[in-house]
Amino acid sequence: MDFKNKTVFISGASRGIGKEIAVRLAREGANIVIAAKTEAPHPRLPGTIYTAADEVEEAGGKALPIKVDIRDEENVEKAVEKAADHFGGIDILINNASAIFLAGTLETPMKRYDLMHSINGRGTYLCSQKCLPYLKKAENGHILNISPPLNFEERWFKNHVAYSMAKYNMSLCVLGMAGEFRGKVGVNALWPRTAIATAAVQNLLGGDAMVKASRWPTIMADAAYYVLRRNKADCNGNFFVDDEVLASEGITDLEKYAVTPGVDLAPDFFV
Repeated sequence: MDFKNKTVFISGASRGIGKEIAVRLAREGANIVIAAKTEAPHPRLPGTIYTAADEVEEAGGKALPIKVDIRDEENVEKAVEKAADHFGGIDILINNASAIFLAGTLETPMKRYDLMHSINGRGTYLCSQKCLPYLKKAENGHILNISPPLNFEERWFKNHVAYSMAKYNMSLCVLGMAGEFRGKVGVNALWPRTAIATAAVQNLLGGDAMVKASRWPTIMADAAYYVLRRNKADCNGNFFVDDEVLASEGITDLEKYAVTPGVDLAPDFFV
């Protein structure tokens, strides 16, 4: 697939993995819709929809930053319509936006449960629903969810039931929609083998020590690039892991992605 002038709608693209995918596809000439909530700088979360748009355009793509709350159906619907009107359609949807709260059942307030489920599972479903009419018309329409393989093992649930349920809901969307839209849209998931150096890892999962044992988000961006350029008819219903995607493309030296080369990497959840 040639990404030049193809339109990519990315939720949560103001920072982290979503932004790196945006910049990677912009280097190929894509139009990037940066759909996220952050308009003004946050003290602990670097990046806004506007700074991400600047990076996209510096990389060679066209950017459309839109403030979007993916919990709000009307908000998402208007954002998708605006994106399609602005660029003439939508070719790819990347469901990247996600909320995380790692705690046991007794320690998880229901407002945190509701937040994760409204963003992760419901937000993914909502964005997919609103983009699908356009994706079905695209030459090589794709949905890519940043969500894990469906490994239903006790160890992935017992320490954070609410988060695991919410994250797996994104993957269940892949399982169902891949069958529902087979031959019309390619629907797949992508997940990292190791921890990725994002604000969530820095602030919630161990600080500097965890970041040093992580890979840069560019590994996910490169893996997404290789997945999304495949034909929708042949690439559907897969639960990809980043290093496996790169290996399938003949890329096995991953040292450049390590935050601290030579350090043992921290594995991610669910793999």
